[in-house]
Amino acid sequence: MDVLIERCAGLDVHRDTVVATVRIPGPGGRRRSQTRTFATTTDRLEELAEWLIELRVTLVGMESTGVYWKPVYYVLEDYEAYAKRSLKKWSARTA
Repeated sequence: MDVLIERCAGLDVHRDTVVATVRIPGPGGRRRSQTRTFATTTDRLEELAEWLIELRVTLVGMESTGVYWKPVYYVLEDYEAYAKRSLKKWSARTA
């Protein structure tokens, strides 16, 4: 059986930016996508986390090379504990 994640996000992590695309339910039973770019400073990563929580995202997938994924992962991990939400994170490093 296929599992459909209603509210998910994909993150493309670079040295200076994170491009985030969120897929959420839209009007008429269709899916809606939103894409935003965030800087990789702590305050902007916290803004990313707040945006994901605001959209009630429950699954986050992450693509990155090197160690650029680590700050993003740690900020999202902090927000998961703070917001008591079930944000799940995945990266090639944790697979």
